[in-house]
Amino acid sequence: MIKTTIALAVSSVLLVAGCNSQNSAPLNGQEGQQITAKNTLDNPLLRQSILQYQAPEFNLIHDGDIKPAFENGIRENLAEIDKIIAQRDVTFENTIVALEKSGETLSRVGNYFWNISLTDSNPERRALQQELAPLFTQHSDNIYLNKSLFERVEQIHNNRNSLNLDSESIRLVEVYYKRFIRAGAKLTESQQTKIRALNKEHSQLTTQFGQNLLQETSNIAVVVDNKNELKGLTDVQIESMAAAAKQAGKGGKYLISITNTTRQPILANIQNRELRERIWRASAERAQSGETNNMPIIKRLAEVRAQRANLLGFDSWAAYGLSAQMAQTPEAVFSMFSGMTDALMANVKLETKAIKAKMAEKGEKFELQPWDWAFYAELVRQDKFALDENTVKSYFEFNRVLEDGLFFTMKELYGVEFKHRPDLPVYHPDVKAYELFDHDGTSLAIFYADYFARPGKRGGAWMSSFVDQTHLLEQKPVVVNVMNIVKAPEGQPTLLSYGEVTTMFHELGHGIHGMFSDVNYPSLAGTSVSTDFVEFPSTFEEDWAIHPTVISNYAKHYKTNESIPKDLLDKIVRSRSFNQGFDTLEYVAAAIVDMEWHSLKPNNKVENAEQFEQDMLKKHGLYVPYIQPRYKSAYFSHSMGGGYSASYYAYMWSEILAADAYAFVQSQGGLNRKIGDHYRKNILEVGNSRPLMESYKAFRGKAPTTDALLTRRGLQTTKL
Repeated sequence: MIKTTIALAVSSVLLVAGCNSQNSAPLNGQEGQQITAKNTLDNPLLRQSILQYQAPEFNLIHDGDIKPAFENGIRENLAEIDKIIAQRDVTFENTIVALEKSGETLSRVGNYFWNISLTDSNPERRALQQELAPLFTQHSDNIYLNKSLFERVEQIHNNRNSLNLDSESIRLVEVYYKRFIRAGAKLTESQQTKIRALNKEHSQLTTQFGQNLLQETSNIAVVVDNKNELKGLTDVQIESMAAAAKQAGKGGKYLISITNTTRQPILANIQNRELRERIWRASAERAQSGETNNMPIIKRLAEVRAQRANLLGFDSWAAYGLSAQMAQTPEAVFSMFSGMTDALMANVKLETKAIKAKMAEKGEKFELQPWDWAFYAELVRQDKFALDENTVKSYFEFNRVLEDGLFFTMKELYGVEFKHRPDLPVYHPDVKAYELFDHDGTSLAIFYADYFARPGKRGGAWMSSFVDQTHLLEQKPVVVNVMNIVKAPEGQPTLLSYGEVTTMFHELGHGIHGMFSDVNYPSLAGTSVSTDFVEFPSTFEEDWAIHPTVISNYAKHYKTNESIPKDLLDKIVRSRSFNQGFDTLEYVAAAIVDMEWHSLKPNNKVENAEQFEQDMLKKHGLYVPYIQPRYKSAYFSHSMGGGYSASYYAYMWSEILAADAYAFVQSQGGLNRKIGDHYRKNILEVGNSRPLMESYKAFRGKAPTTDALLTRRGLQTTKL
């Protein structure tokens, strides 16, 4: 998942003019205390960092620096906007370029704060989030709904083809114009007053949604009193749970943390059915009651989004959101999924039959439930492939995967090298800083690796940036990858599942999309592309994890250093298509729920969110009681709290591009610099500087088909 500072700050609301000012927080009409020269020197957020590429000075920044920096940054930004409007002549340079250059302080403090709030939260930072997020939205509205500023942008847009601009500059003008229009620049004054109120409420709701989930992380952890209940787990897993319980003040017990999806991977191994049910319910029923109840929030969010879309001339939030994506319309998304439904449900039926047969073989008399699927599916998988998950993990030691897997692939494919930078400060001891060098020794970027779970960290995995690449501002990128891998006890190796391995490859795919960016304007840099394109480069990198040359380089037994045996590797490759019915259905179900929430009209009211989910899945022929959506609405961060509202479909849409691209690369010799450089030049470096399908065709030579996607999921042979 890609997390931009826009999404971190105020979800899917389009924000402040200029990429460089997208992280500002407004003063709510108050001037605030003036920052003195002494305060400026004392506050590292009020000046450019002295570190390489303006990497944040984590060792110097304090929480007390954040709000004053936001306030000062807003004054700067508003003064810059006033100066633009005061220009008598209307030119590309004094309007569009000036907007791109504006908001230096806002960008710096926003990139720092919105990132650190998700990776290293504390009560002070959560309070600041609640205070600053809605104000930030207000400041965005003050710019995008500024009539005088929009008139300048519109004039340039109308004359863009006669201004002697290069193609990237024309693209920038078009991007700006669409931003203003989609924010409501052409609305009447009364309509703009309404949309400002809706935007403010939207920001408050999404902030509270996310904070509720963060609090739920500790609330819903399952505590086990008796070690005998943990049969099926390894000694290392049990030891980790004992350490977690001790850290939580529950010495002598065992604490099972809950990941941010409905399915809990640990259920594949726990033999105790009652414990499996406790774990599954802790996940599936979170944030639905008490102080962290998100149910009223999601219902109101759906209403607010529908009302906002209606003001902007769209039937629904989905129609509004999709109009700026490659998919264009909700109908295109529903059509994509409906075309898969028959084959998908046939696959689910076969998998269900195999699981029920295994249950019967074990003499089980109970009905199949959601907390049973993973356990019996693992037994079926062992029968079919003789593949034991713990045996597989012993070949995927974390450091080996990172250095001999991910970094090795990047060097072979793109000629780049990651070098550890222990001299750079980090925001947590588990985070490591690296510098990325090109094949000729040129320094490209700073990369932070933040892979381990900890209290105060949002669940899931994502990429974001502290500094975006731009030639205009002479900036090189500073990027972070975040995951939530459970770290082994001190002195023990951290062993990964194959799913965690592919997620590491996925997130670094986002990472290099940001780090290889080579454009002039910050608004067009790196991952500043549509949601249903941004997951393409990340998904493309996933399949390298299983490439023979790559996996033979990193899959070594953590004790013996022996390479993964060929027969075991063959089983892993063959087993990739196993359980695809379940995997695909839980994803598609979540995507459908997301689309249906955001297809509601302003006058549609949802009384019971749980019933609404079931009804929508039944409507599409996708309701299976023992296969629940990957996310239920109350903890669906992508859809309700993040920047993927009406966009969760994007993973599947992007997978079409990724599978097609990967198959094409294999036809061109696979892991080699020639095809890697071709992909880098035409996809990774260009960001949003040209139409996205134009970029894909420049790389591939033609538009993608679904053939490779079906092959990737084990359904048919690829045709190139």
